[in-house]
Amino acid sequence: MTVRIGIMGYGNLARGVEAAIGQNEDAKLVAVFSRRDPKSLCIATENVPVVSADAVADYADKIDVLVLCGGSATDLPKQTAEYAKLFNVVDSFDTHANIPEHFAQADASSKAAGKISLISCGWDPGMFSIARLYANCILPDGKDYTFWGRGVSQGHSDAIRRIEGVLDARQYTVPVKNALDQVRAGQSPELSVREKHTRECYVVAAEGADLSRIEREIKTMPHYFDEYDTTVHFISMEEMRKNHSGIPHGGFVIRNGCTGFQKENKHTIEYRLQLDSNPEFTGSVLVACARAVYRMNCEGQSGCKTLFDVPPAYLSPLSADELRAKLL
Repeated sequence: MTVRIGIMGYGNLARGVEAAIGQNEDAKLVAVFSRRDPKSLCIATENVPVVSADAVADYADKIDVLVLCGGSATDLPKQTAEYAKLFNVVDSFDTHANIPEHFAQADASSKAAGKISLISCGWDPGMFSIARLYANCILPDGKDYTFWGRGVSQGHSDAIRRIEGVLDARQYTVPVKNALDQVRAGQSPELSVREKHTRECYVVAAEGADLSRIEREIKTMPHYFDEYDTTVHFISMEEMRKNHSGIPHGGFVIRNGCTGFQKENKHTIEYRLQLDSNPEFTGSVLVACARAVYRMNCEGQSGCKTLFDVPPAYLSPLSADELRAKLL
């Protein structure tokens, strides 16, 4: 069974999806769709067309799953429900607070079309969500902790770049070692936002820019930095390109819990990700999810789903017999 995949958008995440398709023999890239002039894009896969996003409907019978690679702020809230009217779709919507609303909109479109939309697929939400679910089921008497980093936050980096006088910026989210050590030791401390993570900012400023003002605007930015201990480093563009051109990330999901009639035995479950490339890893998750979506839809399922609803075996290209022999 070959899954015919289309990619909507062509940024870092889409390139990660494209690379992942090339590593999966049962996946085939049919087309890349873009709001930009298709002639201006050169993709990595040979003999695959780049098509205007306006013409995506022409591919409704040529694509099994459309992978949406837009941003969660403005793209996916509109695109997922809209494209779910024509395709099975997968997205990486990651605005946690808005997931219920996003789910409801996609669910209505997908059910009406007899399609499946699988939302919020990535590593958080996504793989971390599954880790939290399993840990909560196994240790119902316990406490969850999620630490992110050390890694580049693309959204926070973009927020810094929007400050007047900033030419480029990278922001790293860094777990506080003492807090992480406490949790790993089986303790269950109450930790504030500030006590769990710090933020490190590397900024290239325009010549003559007011560095004190830029630093102050960063550290006091609501919803991004004001609740964290934040360090700002001003560097040259050369240093930025040399030392901060990658997009690494990762983190930890930890649950501490207890068992026994007197709750006398303590346990720690830890799931860790260490990623050289956030978008390439997320793209790999999306391709595995595309496989699952296609299988579920072929069985007659429809509506919106999350990774909680996907049987683990459906993510794998291996047969049930192969999974039992190799992985069980």
